Amino acid sequence: MAETEAQLLLGVGLIEKDTNGDALWVWCYPSTTTAFRDLLLRKCCLTNENKQLHTFLFGQYKLTWFYITTMEIPEASTLKRVTHFSIVLTTKDFNPEKYAAFSRILCRIYLKYGTPVKMMESYISVLTKGICQSEENGSFLSKDFDIRKAYLAGSVKDIVYQFGMETVILYTALMLKKRIVVYHPRIETILEFTRALPALVWHRQDWSILHSYVHLNDDELEALKMCPGYVAGCIDSEVNNRIDLYDVYVNLAESEITISHQAKEAMTMGKLHKELGQLIVQSAEDPEKSNSQVIKDVSLKTKEILANLASFTEVIHDGEKPSLNLEALKQKRFPPATENFLYHLAAAEQMLKI
Repeated sequence: MAETEAQLLLGVGLIEKDTNGDALWVWCYPSTTTAFRDLLLRKCCLTNENKQLHTFLFGQYKLTWFYITTMEIPEASTLKRVTHFSIVLTTKDFNPEKYAAFSRILCRIYLKYGTPVKMMESYISVLTKGICQSEENGSFLSKDFDIRKAYLAGSVKDIVYQFGMETVILYTALMLKKRIVVYHPRIETILEFTRALPALVWHRQDWSILHSYVHLNDDELEALKMCPGYVAGCIDSEVNNRIDLYDVYVNLAESEITISHQAKEAMTMGKLHKELGQLIVQSAEDPEKSNSQVIKDVSLKTKEILANLASFTEVIHDGEKPSLNLEALKQKRFPPATENFLYHLAAAEQMLKI
């Protein structure tokens, strides 16, 4: 466990908002770059007086996850000149519940002692032993937080409840590794919705595609554009006009999904998509089925599609990666939309370069 946490935990930081309304990065371990500190200051909710207080939020930047817990200082506190503070954890893994629990303990420690020293002791304990505990501030045990639970925490059923048959558009975009941008003015709604989307392609179990809290700043957008496919959440309505950022645009506030012009050919819907949509909706609307059972149903159908696709692969030369036999695919005489989907899926699964 100790080795695992040493590999996953990257750092801890402290941001304070003083009685003058200024938000400052006051401490971190180990050191970090000025550019990354500026990004984390932008993410926390203390730098703009008009922003609502967000007790917990998370996101990713260049494969580094950040988790930010923010608290208001009660009047009877040792921190006399501070009104709010944020604890920032940076890690290599996606596990919001785990780091929310850990950061809450760090917050209680900082509230009590008013110095990062005691907080640092607990951080080092988790880093080296995977555990920190005290009667006053609570206990944290890393092994209590299975990564699969984090993957399953997002609700696919809620996605289907909001979008019905159109959920298959999101499924198709994820399968084809397209760029999905999700807009809503409320960050908590964005976080809840976007974290569930990768579960629709459970066979990959890849949450590195998730960029749940993106600002329209050049550094973040340049990093995002380096990703071949992603799910990006944004609270700035201007993202609607940034057609260079998405293949599929989801306006959560209006319950609308839009396919961009450049993605329409690859995203052509047909009989197979209708069948997929019906399967997803029927499974999600079954009151007897849990969220994990819905994910399993979708995953089984996905494996069936991939097995069908694999039957059209061949090895041309010994030692080479299998490639798609296009002639065999055409001889099967699938409907045009199905053939088109399988063709682009083969590219997404790296069976074919297009």
